[in-house]
Amino acid sequence: MKNLWAPWRQEYMLAEKKGCIFCHAVEDTDDGKNLVVYRGKECFLMLNKYPYNYGHLMIAPNKHKCDVDKLNDQEMLEIMRLLGRTKAILRESIKPDGFNIGANIGKAAGAGAQHLHFHIVPRWVGDTNFMPVASETKVISHHLSEFLMQMKKFF
Repeated sequence: MKNLWAPWRQEYMLAEKKGCIFCHAVEDTDDGKNLVVYRGKECFLMLNKYPYNYGHLMIAPNKHKCDVDKLNDQEMLEIMRLLGRTKAILRESIKPDGFNIGANIGKAAGAGAQHLHFHIVPRWVGDTNFMPVASETKVISHHLSEFLMQMKKFF
């Protein structure tokens, strides 16, 4: 069996959890501080502060819901439309070779927050190199604030 190591996420995993980051982002309108790119009627789009890869974004419903089957039709529709729009914008703006899109539901599945959220992770051929393996360092070529400003242009 192979292991996937993401040591740069250790800061997040070891940090004391103080409330729900997604509920906090809904309540606090400082989008720059909360890395919020876009706010819709039912959901919002934000950068992942501890990205798996450059361009890692997350979509969450505005209301604290823990599973897909708890979403109403309006929430489901807006989330799926925003997911498609976001993927298209990422494809055009940063030109990845592919995407990982999904949700970790429940602690056993790896969910770090019980507030439902969908990850959109751009991928490039060869985007895993020697750095994470040899030095426990993930190279991400753009600062989060730069990427936040770049994405806000599209929403």
